[in-house]
Amino acid sequence: MRSIPANPLTKMSVNYQLILLFLLMVSPVFMLQWYGNMKAEQILKRNVTNAYLELNKQNLSLLNRDMDSINRITMTIIQNPLTQQMLPDGTDTVVTRVGKYEALDKLLKSYSIGGDGVGAVAFSLYVNDPNDDYSFAPKVRQAAQAGVFFVSDRNQPEWFREALQKQGKGELKIIDNFDPSSDQGTLSYVRAVNNISHGNGVIGVLVVTKLERMIENDFRSVQLPDGEIYLTDWSDRILASTTKGAGSTLPLPPAAKDMTAMEGILDAVHSDYIYVVNYSYLLQQKLIYRIPIHSLLQQQNELKRVIQLISVVYSMLAFVVVMYFWRSLMNPMQKLVHVIRSYVPGKPVRKTAGRRRNDELGVLITSVYDMADRLNHLVNDKYQHEIKQKEAQLQILYQQINPHLLYNTLESIYWKSTLEGKGESAEMIKELSKLMKIGLSRGRELITIGEEMEHAAAYISLQQRRYEHKFRVEWKIMEDVRPLLIPKITLQPLIENAIIHGVKNMGEDGEIVISAVLQDDKVTVRVEDNGFRKADLNAIRRSLHEEHPSPSMGYGIRNIHQRVRLHFGDAYGLDYARNQPHGTVATITLPKREAVPNGQ
Repeated sequence: MRSIPANPLTKMSVNYQLILLFLLMVSPVFMLQWYGNMKAEQILKRNVTNAYLELNKQNLSLLNRDMDSINRITMTIIQNPLTQQMLPDGTDTVVTRVGKYEALDKLLKSYSIGGDGVGAVAFSLYVNDPNDDYSFAPKVRQAAQAGVFFVSDRNQPEWFREALQKQGKGELKIIDNFDPSSDQGTLSYVRAVNNISHGNGVIGVLVVTKLERMIENDFRSVQLPDGEIYLTDWSDRILASTTKGAGSTLPLPPAAKDMTAMEGILDAVHSDYIYVVNYSYLLQQKLIYRIPIHSLLQQQNELKRVIQLISVVYSMLAFVVVMYFWRSLMNPMQKLVHVIRSYVPGKPVRKTAGRRRNDELGVLITSVYDMADRLNHLVNDKYQHEIKQKEAQLQILYQQINPHLLYNTLESIYWKSTLEGKGESAEMIKELSKLMKIGLSRGRELITIGEEMEHAAAYISLQQRRYEHKFRVEWKIMEDVRPLLIPKITLQPLIENAIIHGVKNMGEDGEIVISAVLQDDKVTVRVEDNGFRKADLNAIRRSLHEEHPSPSMGYGIRNIHQRVRLHFGDAYGLDYARNQPHGTVATITLPKREAVPNGQ
């Protein structure tokens, strides 16, 4: 059978168990608070992120609309005949070239928002003039001025050469020191102007400057709580933003750089910021929202403080409840434990105050005190019973004098009958004396098998002489079983049953076999007869094993069975079976138990 593991809490005192109970009551509240705050924060971040994803799309649509306007204007300028005819064909006079320059310069200034281009988006065309055909025109751009300018192979700026390499593809980029009056860079849209009329050659580079102001105006239409908006190129260089830092590189977490498609939108929640990135590989641009998390969690912090207050109040209430039960339960229990530890059976106990309580603890305290009172009464009753038992034993000792007197008298009659020549009567008196002597056994309940066989032989001899029975008796007793113990007067009732119910009327054909063998530390004693009368084995077994057997079956064999089990245990006892070819076998199973020198 599998043993049940011990409860580890039983190794702790109840005081510590109550403390553990308090911690178990309080800890789930704080764990739920932590988990709830974490999930609320995640939900808030996700909802806010989803809202900013939509806002970013709308913001990008506004930027694309403005950039489409810029792109249409640039296409109009590029396709304008004035722009396409800027390159001299060798037949133009100086007057003609001056006219072309003035007309195109006026056209570009007219497209510049704000009229004269001051403080607004400005359109400028830088014409490639390697032969210095427009020597009369300005070579250097003036402050905040839009119009037509000329460059030669010697003074081409870096952005000019990069635009020529793009072969007519527009690009947003920051041009440093573009305005001589300022050392700040400007966000520009740069695009090479190809010669459409001749099919080859490059006229120059069209530059749209001060786009950061237009983009910043678009950014102001979006309200972010302490957030920042950035327009960057593909290498994360800031082109425009709601803060300073144009031209610098915006640091992004790896999750905000996980761009697997050509264009799309993604979000990333970092430890300090939420990033929303709308990117396009074809345009080599990114529109980035960076929102500080602390600004989003300010309202949630208020909720956290409320939850924390509730948790503290609950913990204090739980502590008060535990303390109440501590005083209400622990003090009476500790007193009860002290009484139980100091209680000695027979020692009077005082009346308990727990009788005023109606709860289970009051019942327990009252029951313990009542049990102590009952135990005291039992101890007193046992003491009185022992006294009476000693008196009864003394009376028995007095009464045993009479059987001994009878035994001695029978011995005297035996010798007198012998002297008078009455041998048969003397032998019967001798057998009866032997029966009484072994029956007394000096007060012993267990005798040796040898003594029990002697008692059974005396009984058989008396029966044969008394009724002149002619049945035969055979003894098969192993010598090693004779010193072993058996309850006294065990065989006589079995032999009596074998005579009366078996071989009584069979004459010389009747036979009783009495055997005893030792095998595997068990002694088997058998009484067999060859009578023709069939015994009711089922009724016999019911008489042996049922709690309330039928009185008609008698109590002799049941008494034998119970005495054997009382002395040696339930594994031993009496059983009946059929004998072959006729008769009945009574079998007694005993343990190997040897007599000690001083008695049993």
